[in-house]
Amino acid sequence: MAETTFWTGSDKYLCDRELAQAFHMSRVLGMPLLIEGEPGTGKTELPLQYSKDLNLDLHVYPVGSKSTVDQFVAKFDHVKYLRDSQIEVLNAQREEKGLETKLSTGGRSTEILDDYVMLGPASKAYSSKNSVLLIDEIDKAPREFPNDLLYALSHRKFVMPESGKVIEVSEEDMPAIVITSNREQELPTAFKGRCIYHYITFPSSDVMRQIVDKHYPNTDDEVVQRSIDIFYQLRQLGLERAPSTRELLNWLKYLKTFSKKETIKKIEELDGLGALVKTQDDVKRVKRNMDTQSGGSGGNKRFYQ
Repeated sequence: MAETTFWTGSDKYLCDRELAQAFHMSRVLGMPLLIEGEPGTGKTELPLQYSKDLNLDLHVYPVGSKSTVDQFVAKFDHVKYLRDSQIEVLNAQREEKGLETKLSTGGRSTEILDDYVMLGPASKAYSSKNSVLLIDEIDKAPREFPNDLLYALSHRKFVMPESGKVIEVSEEDMPAIVITSNREQELPTAFKGRCIYHYITFPSSDVMRQIVDKHYPNTDDEVVQRSIDIFYQLRQLGLERAPSTRELLNWLKYLKTFSKKETIKKIEELDGLGALVKTQDDVKRVKRNMDTQSGGSGGNKRFYQ
């Protein structure tokens, strides 16, 4: 039976009740959980932290523009099979000549085709009870990729190439599957129909404070609050790429290396801006805002509340 406890997060991950319910439902029903939302809202962290917290096997497939189902499920190594076939012929010839030493195939036999099937993360997850499978950023994949997954998701089985071996799992023993999407392209309706759906909204400042406290519980309250305040001001500037939770945590990690007095000054002056803002146009926009706030005096520029 699959692991179906109602998981509400860990000491490093804040999982609100709606997300926890969607994740629980997906595991109870043996269906993937499709999570959408803007970057930096913790979509990828959910399966990572869940598997770590419960000490479960984790299999990750980072999706790209050239992703194929073969990479995701399994591939037959034709090159290795051909090489081993040649080795077997050579060994037979050596035996005819009375030579005792043989060339090694690493224990593989060309009569056992499964020896040449390279399992992908999906097959490994289906073969491991209570495992976790992350399909990360599926919206980056070619259009046919999610469509090709429909059969496997519906029937809960994969057929291995060449050997024909079937890797199958029951609904009760389905791995916990989490699929993330940043909505760069719309996913097929039929694919979404095979999933439990949840959209993660960007956390409020109060929730962000809880997230920060989980990662840096001993950080000075004033430092945390000032950095969060400025973080949300940056997000309201209409930047090309608004900073996400990940950027805030990285910035705080940098700031924690200084004394409180130095840190407060660095926060006000947005020292370490490169941890928060990631495009040249956005950097220019933030600096123009700082110039406006300081009256263009040319003195120490501060990012005022």
